[in-house]
Amino acid sequence: MKFLFLACLSPRTGNHTTAERIRSHIESAGHTCELRDVAEFQSPADVAHLISQNPTFEGALAIHLFRAGRLLLDIQLPFGVIFGGTDINEDVKVEQKRVVMEQVLLKARFAVAFTDKLKEAAESFLLSQRSKIFVQPQGIQTEVAEEFCWTEFLSSSGISIKHVDKLRVFLLVCGLRRVKDPLYLVEVFSEWHCEDPLNVLVIIGPKGVRQKMDPVLTVEVEAVVKRTAGVFLAQERSRQELHAAMKRCFAVVNSSVSEGMSGAILEAMDLGVPVLARNIPGNAAVVQHEFTGLLYSSPQEFVHQSQRLLSDHELRERVVRNGKIYVEEHHSLKRERETYQQLVNTLH
Repeated sequence: MKFLFLACLSPRTGNHTTAERIRSHIESAGHTCELRDVAEFQSPADVAHLISQNPTFEGALAIHLFRAGRLLLDIQLPFGVIFGGTDINEDVKVEQKRVVMEQVLLKARFAVAFTDKLKEAAESFLLSQRSKIFVQPQGIQTEVAEEFCWTEFLSSSGISIKHVDKLRVFLLVCGLRRVKDPLYLVEVFSEWHCEDPLNVLVIIGPKGVRQKMDPVLTVEVEAVVKRTAGVFLAQERSRQELHAAMKRCFAVVNSSVSEGMSGAILEAMDLGVPVLARNIPGNAAVVQHEFTGLLYSSPQEFVHQSQRLLSDHELRERVVRNGKIYVEEHHSLKRERETYQQLVNTLH
């Protein structure tokens, strides 16, 4: 079968990585899957036109109930949807969007939620058949670049490499988007850095100017970082280089306002790196406080939890060990592949 697959494909984002991984699962079962960026289409009519010009399409998929799902409302083909996270956590609060997402869900053959909490939220906010929503956590696979130079990474980010081996680098992996709240910790972290200059925060991820994510926020982040001691903005890297940087850092940080399921958190766990995540439903679904990582609810609490991670070696070892086991048990790539292959078979 040939499928059309719509997703937000800004380069080097979690959405893009997830879409590519799901496409490979579908194609490994012998299907053809054409992945297209939602930015290419203005309305459902555009997608309907594309399908009329390509009669070989037999089904469709979409990641994000509103941004991608709404584009499938005019097609006559069976389709399935995958919740993105912000659709269920944020977009449902806007009545116009909620009504559209309800239509998409009613028309879809199936829907996939990354967590039980996301499934429950979808069921409470949107009219749907419970049997239609399946829970499939994201499958995780990490790959570390062999040629990666940590010293070069730090110096190119503007960090003095005098005491490179003593530095404690906290890596905030996020695209520069409002929902990721990249400036949430900056002020408090800078104060902590002034007390102990070995603690530095590096923000890394796709920027807005080129990717058109949020150019205004990108300029704001660059300006704030420039004048803030102890906080740095790294150039975006390939996925393998990012994993290499994560493996070398002291801890991976998440400060998002909303998450469906953070790939960076799960990748950090897989790489054996402690996670400090903002206490929101999407993060709390995968980070069990003091067991697989540490959760915080304010910038001040972030510093407190970081200090615990610095002083309590047993705590650090425990969250690293349990995080790795958790990913192996609950985020199997093989299980994810089997689920999507079974689901697309229902699109006959």
